[in-house]
Amino acid sequence: MESDFPPLKNDLLLRAARGEETERAPVWVMRQAGRYLPEFREVRAQHGFFEVCRTPALATEVTLQPIRRYAGLLDAAIIFSDILVVPQAMGMEVEMNPGPFFPAPLDTPADVARLRTHVDVQKELGYVFAAIAQTRRALEGAVPLIGFCGAPWTLFSYMVEGGGSRTYQKAKSWLFMYPEESKALLSLIADVCADFLVGQVKAGAQLLQVFDSWAGELAPHHFQEFALPPLQHIAASVRSKLEAEGIAPVPMTLFPKGTNSQLVLIAERGGYDVVGIDWCIEPAEARRQVGGLVALQGNMDPNVLYGGRAAVEREVKRMCESFKGGRAPKGWIANLGHGITPGVDPEDLRWFFECVHKYSKA
Repeated sequence: MESDFPPLKNDLLLRAARGEETERAPVWVMRQAGRYLPEFREVRAQHGFFEVCRTPALATEVTLQPIRRYAGLLDAAIIFSDILVVPQAMGMEVEMNPGPFFPAPLDTPADVARLRTHVDVQKELGYVFAAIAQTRRALEGAVPLIGFCGAPWTLFSYMVEGGGSRTYQKAKSWLFMYPEESKALLSLIADVCADFLVGQVKAGAQLLQVFDSWAGELAPHHFQEFALPPLQHIAASVRSKLEAEGIAPVPMTLFPKGTNSQLVLIAERGGYDVVGIDWCIEPAEARRQVGGLVALQGNMDPNVLYGGRAAVEREVKRMCESFKGGRAPKGWIANLGHGITPGVDPEDLRWFFECVHKYSKA
C-alpha cells in the first residue's frame, strides 16, 4: 500500500505522465544506473550482473547511486534490473559476458515446450519486488520509482536469437515460417510481463515502462501483426488486474524504438499514457501527430553526450523548443532517445540535466 511508504515530495514525472502541463519537464535517462558511473563499476567489480539484480540490497544501492550523485536534478529513479529476467523466469538460462547470451535458445517452436507454461512471478521474480519495496523506502519520497519490463517482441528476439543480433535472421524467420506459433509465444511472454508489472506496482513502483528496443526492426505491417497486439494486451491486462485487486492504476510508458512511422497507431491503440520517441523524429512533429492522445518522452541522441558541453546545451535547447512546439502543449518528459552508453563522463550527464532544467521551463 502507498501508505506504507514515505510521502512523495516530487511528483513532476507523474503529473507529466498524466498529460498535465508542468512548470518544467521532468527528466531521467534510460540506464541511468549503469557502467558510466564509477560507483556502479565498483559494485560490479565485486558482484556479477545478475547477482546485483537478484540481491535487493545491491539493486537498491545501484538504483540510488544516480539519485545521490545528481541530487535535485533527477525526477525519477528506475529500479535496477534487466529485461531478461523474464526469460529466466520462464525457464531459460541467460548469461551476461559481457552482453546477454542464451546457451540454449529456442531454435524451433518445439523448443517452447521447455518453457514454463505458468510462471509464478512471486516465486521467480520476487527478488525484484523486494528490491522495489526496499528502494521506495530508501528514496524517502525524493522522486518516484519506475518499474519496467521488456516488450514481448524484444524478449522473443533474444530468446530465439540467443543474444543480440544485427540481422534478426532467426527471430524474423520464426515470424515468416511459424506465424501462429510465434503469436502463441508472444502471447505467453505478454502474460508473464503483465503479471510481473502488476507485482511491481504492488511492491511500490509508481510508473511502469515497457521497453521494445527492437520494435523498429519490423516492417510496419509485421509490427501491427506481431508486436502491437501483445503490447496492447499488457497495457489492458495490467490495468484490469490492478482494478480487480482495488489498486489504483499507475501511468504506463511504452518505448517502441524505431517506430516513428507507427506513432499515431501506437498513440491511438496502444493503451499507454506515455510514448517514448527516439532521436529520429522531431519532437514537434511527434506532438503534431499524436495531439493530446499521449504524453511524450525523449529524445536526445545519447551520443551527443560525447560532443562537449556546448553541443549538449545546444541540442537540449533545440529539443526543449521542439517539444514545446506542435499541438497540445501538455505533458512531456525529457530523456535520451535510447539508453546512456558506458563511456559518458558523469559530469557531462550532469550538464544535460542542468540544461533541461534551464530550457524546459514552461
